[in-house]
Amino acid sequence: MNKKKLSLTSQIFIGLLLGLVLGVAVHYWLPDGYFKNTILINGIFQLFGTGFMRLMQMLVVPLVFFSIVTGAMSIGDTKRLGKVGLKTLGLYIVTTALAIVISLSFSQLTNPGVGLNLSQVKTAETEIATASQKGMDMVLEIIPKNPIESLSSGNMLQIIFFALFLGVILASLGNHVPVITRFMNEANEVMMSMTFHVMKIAPIGVFALIAKTFSDIGFDGFLPMLKYMLTVLGGLGIQLFLVYGLLLFIFTKTNPLVFFKQFSSVLGFAFSTASSGATVPVNIQTLEDMGVSKKISSFTIPLGATINMDGTAIMQGVAVIFVAQAFGIHLDLADFMTVIGTATMASIGTAAVPGVGLITLAMVFNSVGLPVEGIGIIMGIDRVLDMARTAVNCSGDAVVTTIVAHQEKLFNKDKLYQAKPDNDDDDYDNLDNVEI
Repeated sequence: MNKKKLSLTSQIFIGLLLGLVLGVAVHYWLPDGYFKNTILINGIFQLFGTGFMRLMQMLVVPLVFFSIVTGAMSIGDTKRLGKVGLKTLGLYIVTTALAIVISLSFSQLTNPGVGLNLSQVKTAETEIATASQKGMDMVLEIIPKNPIESLSSGNMLQIIFFALFLGVILASLGNHVPVITRFMNEANEVMMSMTFHVMKIAPIGVFALIAKTFSDIGFDGFLPMLKYMLTVLGGLGIQLFLVYGLLLFIFTKTNPLVFFKQFSSVLGFAFSTASSGATVPVNIQTLEDMGVSKKISSFTIPLGATINMDGTAIMQGVAVIFVAQAFGIHLDLADFMTVIGTATMASIGTAAVPGVGLITLAMVFNSVGLPVEGIGIIMGIDRVLDMARTAVNCSGDAVVTTIVAHQEKLFNKDKLYQAKPDNDDDDYDNLDNVEI
């Protein structure tokens, strides 16, 4: 009798739980010393956790580049591509702006920073981007002077611009450039397969990352920030189930409960890895199983992984209210409008890797004169919230993709309502059967 193989999603959750238990045990019951601090926390946990993250970061740029090029090529008709692109970009911007409005409004009800005094908080060291670009400079920065330099530096907006331009040109040339077209398709297939292979070690990487996090801070670091955490999680829940659910129902007449049930494996995957970029191939494959054509998803999902950061926007909105209240700084309506605009723009071009939201948060703080020192205390518990908001980011990508596919008559709703096979999660492991 053959035992059913444990799915990768289940393995990742097991790794997460084991890492949590071990991390808490190490923090509270293992005495400080060379073994605990040097060998275990900053040695083994650091090696496997950071090593896994570097593998994912290694894949983000080529994965997004080749996915967008082949996605633009697959749509073919440049007029249709332009229409799909404008719809997708418009929906991404709208959902991000809604996310910030929700977070600011919800935070006014919960008052996460009331009762705290952060003026004496010693902040952790981190790279903070203090300069912000506005208006025409930001638009011009989208166009790369040197696309090779953009690829090497990971400038995502410039990479997307060049990839879209190249994809449109290749689509218009058609059979005149079969070698380059085939190379792009095969390179995309290689990157997808490489991502799946890296994901095979995700349970170990997630275990090490979570173990290191809780070894460092235990539960003590969460207690003063519990109100902030619950506010962020509440905002994420509203965005996920209310905003996305309504958008799905209004534009596609799809039952949101059915959609999210079918999409649950991607939610778990995104939560565990905390990387929108790493979740791209899983998202595309799952949406195809749910009836969304790859002609749409192979273009919109990589695009969304880079420019659609609703979960990050919610965190930034709550953080603004939290820090303002904790430092006793009054924000008026004009400040709130500035936060909405700045946070929306900050989410565009953010790298699809864990933790980067804290860097762009500095730009949002600067726009309304909030002290960046407040980011220091947020950093301590951001790892857990990062996982939750990544799940929301990926859900937003999927919902917008489904809406666009429906409007382009490339969404088979009947397929969504069909029962999924019992071994559906095994798709992550059957690399030979993955069709790109």
